[in-house]
Amino acid sequence: MQEARLWKPLKNGSVQCRLCNHYCAIKPGERGKCGVRENNDGTLYSLNYGKIAAINLDPVEKKPLYHFQPGTRTFSFATMGCNLRCTFCQNWSLSQSPSESRRIDGRDATPEQLVEEAVRVKAASISYTYSEPTIFFELMQDTAKLARKEGLKNIMVSNGFMSRECLDELAPDIDAINVDLKCFTEEFYHEISGAHLKPVLENLKYIKHTLGWWLEVTTLLIPGKNDSPEELDELTNFLAKEIGPDTPWHISRFHPDYKMNNVPVTGSDSLTAAYRMGREKGLKYVYIGNMPGLDMQHTICPGCGKEVINRSGFTSTRPSVTKGQCDFCGETIHGIEMG
Repeated sequence: MQEARLWKPLKNGSVQCRLCNHYCAIKPGERGKCGVRENNDGTLYSLNYGKIAAINLDPVEKKPLYHFQPGTRTFSFATMGCNLRCTFCQNWSLSQSPSESRRIDGRDATPEQLVEEAVRVKAASISYTYSEPTIFFELMQDTAKLARKEGLKNIMVSNGFMSRECLDELAPDIDAINVDLKCFTEEFYHEISGAHLKPVLENLKYIKHTLGWWLEVTTLLIPGKNDSPEELDELTNFLAKEIGPDTPWHISRFHPDYKMNNVPVTGSDSLTAAYRMGREKGLKYVYIGNMPGLDMQHTICPGCGKEVINRSGFTSTRPSVTKGQCDFCGETIHGIEMG
């Protein structure tokens, strides 16, 4: 058990966690919504520090990050827990156990050991992923600082619901982030994910325009829930106009899971309609993932329209990019260490 960061005392022994936009007021002996931060006699503790529940060496494209060190491997890990309650969560056994059963499993590992292993397997980066890295903030921050000293990049894969204080604390040590923009309605966020839309939108703008981390955005397209033309029109307008047309947008296919087993898989027509809308709004890099056969995971030069990075699954092949420029026409291909 590790004393938590980003909290303040309240009256009568209660504390307020300031790690995410729930800003939970936690009474003595109780936990926050994430299930991994507990008030012990007026002090907030992180119960999942060093308890690694998932770990792997992944292609960076699996995060998904298509414009950040393409073709490299990223040492990826997570603890249990999440600050959202998405009823469609595909990692629910990892993310929801602490809040549903108060169970926090994982093998012990220190930040030093995690960085040593990342170096040993010759990873180019460390990714804080699989569950929600915001809720293992202390472990992530400590690991990221050590990773930077070893020349490794640091990546978050997040729901984007962290507090501004959390982002500012991480600002010097995170290099890239993929944020799930789950929808573009408050109703969906509140009823299906147990959160709110506005903080995520504000964080996306802050990450892109103030922190300067490399940002890519993912939307899981769920039939009948967030795939209407009207909602996608608003979402793509926001990405193009307020985040920027050079921000890659990943559209993922939904398949039934967890508490949303009565919803069908996303059809190819819905995915391609969202893809076309994003391109029509001026987004330079739009991708469809988790849908074999559509062939829309390649990077197309926004200048000449030629394919500059070919992808098969999570493998990047035949790059035609040199120092961030298209080999055919010289147009900038935005990203970090592109070619």
